Amino acid sequence: MPLQLGDTVPNFTQDSTEGPINLYEYAGDSWVILFSHPKDFTPVCTTELGAVAKLMPEFQKRNVKVLGLSVDSNESHKGWLNDIEETQGAKLNFPLIADHDRKVANLYNMIHPNEDNVFTVRTVFVIDPNKKLRLTLTYPAPTGRNFDEILRVVDSLQMTDKHKVATPVNWKQGEDVIILPSVNNQEAAVMFPSGWKELKPYLRVTAQPKG
Repeated sequence: MPLQLGDTVPNFTQDSTEGPINLYEYAGDSWVILFSHPKDFTPVCTTELGAVAKLMPEFQKRNVKVLGLSVDSNESHKGWLNDIEETQGAKLNFPLIADHDRKVANLYNMIHPNEDNVFTVRTVFVIDPNKKLRLTLTYPAPTGRNFDEILRVVDSLQMTDKHKVATPVNWKQGEDVIILPSVNNQEAAVMFPSGWKELKPYLRVTAQPKG
């Protein structure tokens, strides 16, 4: 069965460019973004890995660790890393799993036979510190991922875990949020002392909570 939101993700140990990786040990008490690539030396993935390397300070600010994955060997990965640094101007600063036996790909259902019965699709898994799956995104091979969107989702998840709010369409860090309908006005007055704008009884907009 494919992993579903809220599931505890399965642990694994697999080779990587930084030595054997045990997912749970690697994660510790951090969030994890695990994202797969069809194969080494593919043009779109080359740009993605370079972009993620450049965004590493943003991931670190959010207590997020990153793991890439491709079904090729570590030997192949090493050659690819040189190409990434040369063409994208960024050296890889996170592990790239060498899933040569497709152990992780099969465990996480990353191979979609109707798309390609050998290589992994472009899937993103956002995993919280409790090892729960919080987001999956799957892209077709010709379409590069939007990692600004993935950071936006992490911001939303981390904030809504702390406060009884939800984020509206196209929300970005610092913008107004929505008070959950399960919070009545008496509770809301304590939780959100700056007040709110009530568009409908179920749609109350307030400033993003601090902290």
